[in-house]
Amino acid sequence: MRSILVVLACLVLAACATPGAPPADPASLFLDSAFRSKPIPADPPVLAPSDAMRRYLANDIAGELRGQGKLRGLVTALESNAHLKLEYDSIVTRTAAEAFDARAGNCLSLTVMTAALARELGLTVSFHRVLTDPVWTRSGDTLFSNGHINIILGGYQSNDHSVYRGVKGVIIDFMPSAELRRQRSHEIQEHTVIAMYMNNRAAETMRAGSLDEAYWWARGAVMQDPRFLEGVNTLGVVYSQHGDLAQAERVFRYLLRVEAENVSAMANLVGVLKRQGRETESVALRERLKTIEAQPPFYFYDLGMTALRANDYKGARDYFHRELRRNAYYHEAHFGLAVAYLGLGEAREAREHLATAMEMSTNRDEQNLYAAKLAWLRAQRKP
Repeated sequence: MRSILVVLACLVLAACATPGAPPADPASLFLDSAFRSKPIPADPPVLAPSDAMRRYLANDIAGELRGQGKLRGLVTALESNAHLKLEYDSIVTRTAAEAFDARAGNCLSLTVMTAALARELGLTVSFHRVLTDPVWTRSGDTLFSNGHINIILGGYQSNDHSVYRGVKGVIIDFMPSAELRRQRSHEIQEHTVIAMYMNNRAAETMRAGSLDEAYWWARGAVMQDPRFLEGVNTLGVVYSQHGDLAQAERVFRYLLRVEAENVSAMANLVGVLKRQGRETESVALRERLKTIEAQPPFYFYDLGMTALRANDYKGARDYFHRELRRNAYYHEAHFGLAVAYLGLGEAREAREHLATAMEMSTNRDEQNLYAAKLAWLRAQRKP
């Protein structure tokens, strides 16, 4: 029976920004000599608009943009079958220009296409990772986890035309049947979006049987954002598929040092250990994995928040620590942990986790909030 590998890089879209401590030297995870060189761009033009896109804005929907305002006009064009006539296509991840030409793409492709159009109009753009249970699909011996990303467009200036349906911005979500009202999400940065694109391309080329090309795409994803752990995981899967089991084990153990309960890395390591004939270690790790998978995502974070509301700071501290074993650098968990430590009178630990929350946040308002609280803490007498 062949082992099944887990690639946390979806073919629908790779969308998990996991900010955390990257390796001191990302190159330490690479094994270039084992793969044939492939012409993979170091900085692919994922969000670059094409001349055709500019002509579309200047000519095809110019009337809507003038009459409705840039934000509302663009959203109308995206929604209308009379304009772009977009189709959802999960087969391949495209750049913004490629998705526009094809009038089709997966969530990531259509999201970056929208971002490129919006920026040409001077609208504000923010990318958001949607926090949901992953949807799994299988191709051969490999499982693919399908994550999700969407985008929020905002007005470029304060006037009536920048307002869409009473709000200063609008969520654009291309996932079929997406339920926006119940989504949990957080903002991610552009270099993470590019890393997701490269990670998707790694998964797609690996599925097509081109391990050499998959390696260079995965390598590029790690270089773009070493804190995007799904890219690191995909790199480990490429090594495993290529037969470089020692290097694969090294990568998966690195991931488990960062997130001790990273289920993808753990599941992949189970398979690698089994292929190396280390059955006892493989079985023990598989049993541990079963206990971790029994809890849904953010289970311990939610328990921590409940404990905080009850002023149970010790319980909150323990729950947030447990959450960080699965999502090591989730800034809201670090902030919750800082509040718990402050409630316990442990100001040094509170300052440390508040500083981490500020560093890992990608939202300016949250960063300013954390910075203000950190400044206040530092002004207090140290224990």
